[in-house]
Amino acid sequence: MRLWLGWLITLTAALAQQPYDILIQGGHVLDPRNNRNGVMDVAIAGGKIARVAPGIPAAQARKVVAAQGLYVVPGLIDIHVHVYAGTGMTGAYSGDNSVYPDGHTFRTGVTTVVDAGSSGWRNFPDFKNRVIERSKTRVLAMLNIVGRGMGGGSIEQTTSDMDPKATADTARKYPEIVVGVKTAHYTATDWIAVDRAVEAGNLAKIPVMVDFGSFTDERPFQRLVLEKLRPGDMYTHMYLGDVPMLDAGGKVLPYLFQARGRGVKFDVGHGGGSFVWRQAARAFPQGWTPDSISTDLHITSMNAGMKDMATTMSKILILGASLPDVIQMSTWSPAQQILRPDLGHLTEGAGADLAVLRLHKGDFGFLDVRRAVHQGDRKLECELTIRAGQVVWDLNGRAGEDWRKMGTDY
Repeated sequence: MRLWLGWLITLTAALAQQPYDILIQGGHVLDPRNNRNGVMDVAIAGGKIARVAPGIPAAQARKVVAAQGLYVVPGLIDIHVHVYAGTGMTGAYSGDNSVYPDGHTFRTGVTTVVDAGSSGWRNFPDFKNRVIERSKTRVLAMLNIVGRGMGGGSIEQTTSDMDPKATADTARKYPEIVVGVKTAHYTATDWIAVDRAVEAGNLAKIPVMVDFGSFTDERPFQRLVLEKLRPGDMYTHMYLGDVPMLDAGGKVLPYLFQARGRGVKFDVGHGGGSFVWRQAARAFPQGWTPDSISTDLHITSMNAGMKDMATTMSKILILGASLPDVIQMSTWSPAQQILRPDLGHLTEGAGADLAVLRLHKGDFGFLDVRRAVHQGDRKLECELTIRAGQVVWDLNGRAGEDWRKMGTDY
């Protein structure tokens, strides 16, 4: 009895000297929310960020992960994805065009995604049960103004199913999940889809994201961003080829800066058809830069020019953005745009979502959605992802144990 008690006392004392579950040691921390930009350690305990400081003793942690030469950043937030998979609907983003999130997020440093309108108020409960509640990735949602969501074809053109009150009621019922309203793919020449999405946003007090659909003279894009959208609302697909962006001399049209000045946010939303170098590479040096970086992840974009979040971030990096700005556009800025200030930073007490990134230097080619290539000398890759204090992606076994130290029957 005394021997057992002595062992317990020794174990308790040892654990008290190791208050941290994981210590990320020696990495370059980039945390825009807290103005951190330098080499320091990040300690995690109980699924929370416990301490961020230089020189935290390794003996205080049960697991130490060496991150020298790497960048430690908040878990990335991708605010435009399509992950309403498994319904069996053919050719629809509320079905076969979507992907399950966990197969694509952690390997590229993403810990939070926002499904951008794949479901509407009618099928959101199914999406919640089928995907959101079964995913390790934090899945948030923007409700499509169409009640049946992105069902494709005539479903997305049915104005009688664009119900602002029902959309807002659903958003208010699930405030921990629903972070916005989305309108997309509308082809008519009127403003019904946009106006009703904004009405729902006003009722629920949440932002609106617009994929403009068809660009027509009767419904000019300039009016969308200068009149229809409210401060804080988002236009996604900002480097889409159809956006009126450059004049005959290649100068960015002034109305875009005016729209930003009135508070409209512009999101990359790369996707399978919405990012071309002829727009991005000419506009970026003139200051037409993203507020947020997102992938528009779906079955086509993931195997084409977009590929993943790290590749999309790398494209903005090679256009001339600094790495701290790219991290800002992928963490704290999108968190603010979706009104979730609890996300996107490494503040002590915040949930321990973080990514460890490597910045490769070399000769890389980056494709746009039309298979045009832009050469770059830098490329981001995710080494390690932690979600809620747990290692969920470990490219090179940094958080593992040498097998020779684990005994013969581990």
